[in-house]
Amino acid sequence: MKAETVENNILALDWNAIAEALHTKGYALVPNVLTETQCNDITKHYDQDDLFRKKVVMERHRFGKGEYKYFTYPLPPIIQQLREALYTPLTKIANAWMQALKIDVRYPEAHETLRQQCHENGQKEATPLLLKYGPGGFNTLHQDLYGDHYFPIQAVFNLTAPDIDFTGGEFVLTQQVPRAQSKAIVLNPQKGDMVVFATNFRPILGTRGYYRANMRHGVSELKSGERYTLGIIFHDAKS
Repeated sequence: MKAETVENNILALDWNAIAEALHTKGYALVPNVLTETQCNDITKHYDQDDLFRKKVVMERHRFGKGEYKYFTYPLPPIIQQLREALYTPLTKIANAWMQALKIDVRYPEAHETLRQQCHENGQKEATPLLLKYGPGGFNTLHQDLYGDHYFPIQAVFNLTAPDIDFTGGEFVLTQQVPRAQSKAIVLNPQKGDMVVFATNFRPILGTRGYYRANMRHGVSELKSGERYTLGIIFHDAKS
């Protein structure tokens, strides 16, 4: 698979629709972003230990049940291409969010510039990761921040097929608005689908202007099988 094909496919997505979904819901479910072959190839990376800097067993930290591995630099070509290609259109959305919320932060157009800013803040470790769940596996609701310098949108790709490779294991988002109960959003992305969503908060228009709605994400309990997911986080992490 040629790396430029990944970039072209990302840029050819309906970014107007994705932006509208992110603005109105805080997430967008985008079907068929990766091919079955691409999903299978990325999943095979999980057993290549030299590609990763760290493995986390969720039970040890009360994060859930399952495990995940953070890639190390340099990233595999397809992971690097996805990260760079997604960042460019998402930057426009992220900057619109900051402007709406009157937050004095603007994100650079080039992902490499964001990485440099992270490194200046002591955040030098790669954050793209592969997650693996077995029967009974789940991921508690959380936010992927990793430091003071973060990008407000991230993406996950489902690499295995619901009801074929696994059952259960839905992707869950919660939205908390001030002085109200949390809203739960349950998604069932298919193999190759992408979900882009707010890392920690999104703007909502109220009677007095825009306000922050905090968001968290996780995975519901698997009933059977194995579920693999690729997570693309754009900011780097502290060691």
